Amino acid sequence: MLGLLLAALLGDPWRRVGAGGAFAAAAMFMTCPAFAAPPGDAASWTPIFADEFSATALDTAKWTVCYWWNEDGCTNKGNHEMQWYVPDGVSVADDLLHLTATQRLAKDRQGNTYPFSSGMVTTGHDGRPDDAADRFSFTYGYVEVRAKLPSGKGLWPAIWLLPSSHESLPEIDMAELLGDTPELLRLHYHYKSSGKSESAGKTVTQSDLSLDWHLYGMDWEKGAIVWYLDGVEQWRYTDQATISGEPMYLLLNLAVGGDWPGPPDDSTSFPAAMLVDYVRVWTRGTQ
Repeated sequence: MLGLLLAALLGDPWRRVGAGGAFAAAAMFMTCPAFAAPPGDAASWTPIFADEFSATALDTAKWTVCYWWNEDGCTNKGNHEMQWYVPDGVSVADDLLHLTATQRLAKDRQGNTYPFSSGMVTTGHDGRPDDAADRFSFTYGYVEVRAKLPSGKGLWPAIWLLPSSHESLPEIDMAELLGDTPELLRLHYHYKSSGKSESAGKTVTQSDLSLDWHLYGMDWEKGAIVWYLDGVEQWRYTDQATISGEPMYLLLNLAVGGDWPGPPDDSTSFPAAMLVDYVRVWTRGTQ
């Protein structure tokens, strides 16, 4: 693998944190690989999820390829995005997850057409009657994703979390990039307070993030949510009264177009890919 950090081998089995936030030992049926713990006291962290994408295909015990409203594909109509997420937009090769956007016409069940196809993965479920449980969800912990995000007008790669309740909020955006401004790392927390939707966020200026691999990290605890880039803190949110305390699941996707990034133009190259080396999650011993 291409991971940057090395550590002593951890001998305990991985354990899955289910929708209720309780440990279910042996649910992942794997042993723990070797890598470094998150920032802080290494002894306080327990690994609970990892995918190094070292197989030849996506591990469907860990990931689904659509939102929970899967209809032989899916999109986010609330953002007026221009892509239809399809299974063949997701692939695993060369020890990497590939989420690939192509300029290929797609159609949903209602006959609506989309000029682009793309890929996404989540650790939730895809809405089928026989797929009613999250593959992985957790309450509090540290998430680290090593990824290479694409640039290009209209591209919108994201790493984020949504609640297992299927509500739209709270939402933790670990990392978002708008492809025409790849030097801007966008970090957000969306939540409800007194029945109203609220948002907090920070835009951090970096060098062009699309040119290299980076570690995108987020520590979600009762008292704070802290965002990291390459192990360096970028922003923290500390209004404890509004910090999510419910189970949430992970999403990684490459959107195309929408209200925020706008449509691609002639300068945008397709196919475009979001590459992921690994996804790792830890939890603290006590909360």
